[in-house]
Amino acid sequence: MAKVYPAGELRLENVGEEVTVHGWVNNRRDLGGLIFIVLRDRSGLLQVAIDPRDNPEAHAVASDVRNEYVLKITGKVRPRPEGTVNDKLPTGRIELVPATLEVLNAAKPLPFQVNDNAEVDELQRLRYRYLDLRRPFMQRNMIIRHRITKFMRDYLDERAFLEIETPILIKSTPEGARDYLVPSRVHPGEFYALPQSPQQLKQLLMVSGMERYFQIARCFRDEDLRADRQPEFTQLDIEMSFIQQEDILQLLEGLYIGMCEAVRPDKKIKQTPFPRFTYVESMARYGNDKPDIRFGMELTDISDLVKDSEFKVFSGAIAAGGQVKGLCLPGVANYTRRELDGLVDYVKQFGAKGLAWLALDGESGSLTSKSPAAKFFTPEQLQAIAGRFADGAKGGDLLVFVADQPNVVANALGRLRNEMGRRLNVIDHNIFAFCWVVDFPLLEWNEDEKRWDAVHHPFTAPKPEHIGLLDTDPGAAKANAYDLVCNGYETAGGSIRIHQRDVQSKMFSLMSYSLEDAQARFGHLLNAFEYGAPPHGGVAAGLDRTVMLFADEENIRNVIAFPKTQSATDEMTQAPSPVDSRQLAELHIALALPPEKKQS
Repeated sequence: MAKVYPAGELRLENVGEEVTVHGWVNNRRDLGGLIFIVLRDRSGLLQVAIDPRDNPEAHAVASDVRNEYVLKITGKVRPRPEGTVNDKLPTGRIELVPATLEVLNAAKPLPFQVNDNAEVDELQRLRYRYLDLRRPFMQRNMIIRHRITKFMRDYLDERAFLEIETPILIKSTPEGARDYLVPSRVHPGEFYALPQSPQQLKQLLMVSGMERYFQIARCFRDEDLRADRQPEFTQLDIEMSFIQQEDILQLLEGLYIGMCEAVRPDKKIKQTPFPRFTYVESMARYGNDKPDIRFGMELTDISDLVKDSEFKVFSGAIAAGGQVKGLCLPGVANYTRRELDGLVDYVKQFGAKGLAWLALDGESGSLTSKSPAAKFFTPEQLQAIAGRFADGAKGGDLLVFVADQPNVVANALGRLRNEMGRRLNVIDHNIFAFCWVVDFPLLEWNEDEKRWDAVHHPFTAPKPEHIGLLDTDPGAAKANAYDLVCNGYETAGGSIRIHQRDVQSKMFSLMSYSLEDAQARFGHLLNAFEYGAPPHGGVAAGLDRTVMLFADEENIRNVIAFPKTQSATDEMTQAPSPVDSRQLAELHIALALPPEKKQS
């Protein structure tokens, strides 16, 4: 009896064996009698040679098959004839000569080709996702996802973590985004919520003495989407008792280093141990709290050099409590006026009023500039400004500046830095550049509602030395929180948690929860803290975003088997969709639709 093999695993050592393979027709060539079929399954490609002189029955069947027909083929493996070897394929030195060829299922003409990675409209891809998943790069992405998930489980199992599932139907408690609500049939007028994360549940597991927990957890947030965000997503959830911040950082750093070596050994890690930046430092140098450190071009503060200058755009902004920062864009001093205007328009999207620039010319031996702003600076001042930039700006470089309030300067220049890193091709795409961002603010003032909001979530502990500031100066308190960043993306985030009821109650009070409201919403957690809650902390790593980085994708939908569109719809199943009025009646729900929905 023929042995069943994955088509892509046959090699020269299988020559002479009688084997059975199954798969899809990747392509078919008819060379005037001799037919070649390339069979595809998840393991790879295999050439099948059908000669009418050897097997007229198999040849008759092969004459009618088309791309994506599903076949079962039994035959003998032989070496490919001299001159026909394909070294680009692992199976390129052998081929299969069929004894029997059976069509298991035919296929209609496809809406797009699946045997290559050609560009296809995304809505078409999502509508026929079961076909899109046959494409080579999508199969590769799903394999990478599996390997990453398996590595995570094995890594944590070796370190005495328990994988514990937490409920999907939970109580609605505010955690930062809108909840997805699920009506209860048996409790009319009451709702479950889908978890935004297992945050409170994993803390309760620490109170229960589990000590080391993890879960590949499904999470749900009803928020606007973007390229690296989905309404339902997966995260690696971790919580540990009796630990300090350093324990979490070391654990996760080891996990990601190991995953890089196991899953993408072709890529290098830029630096280990991972560098660490405080939140303040990251904002100052990169304009955001998720810095892409694969390249330089850091934000540079020249406020002290220009505060008394005659250039009122600079001196006026500083006098109003603002600052002046710039970027050095290497080798583009010859940008045209149109290109410069394009940079101005770019930063205006992010709140900047404009963009000043100095195009440096060093041919005369000293730096000069022909830009409109240059007339306000002496050669000595220009030299001092250029010298402020890391490694010094030089002739041929373009210096660009934003003068405004610090938050506007950071956002506009941080965005421009990332954009110009791409445009100028200074980003090394063959490395993983990890870093930690620590010492975040604990709270931020909500001017509209006149209360404090948690920067991360209300269960994040302040640094021990800052607990007293909750009574005297809450805005100055730093959080015992940390984010792992890779190539400009927040990959994981976590914190040491509050484990004392009085401190947690204080946090709720700052966020304007009354004692009664806090008890109604979070009583399960507050009560648990009175029964010997251990110090604990944790972290959540975005699985989808991690896979996106490891697969070199720019869109998170390319690493999720069945994702939603930008408008949170499922093109394949047409969800969300109306439900039967009988179902609504069972749930005691009456619809109050907006006018535009009624018309449609």
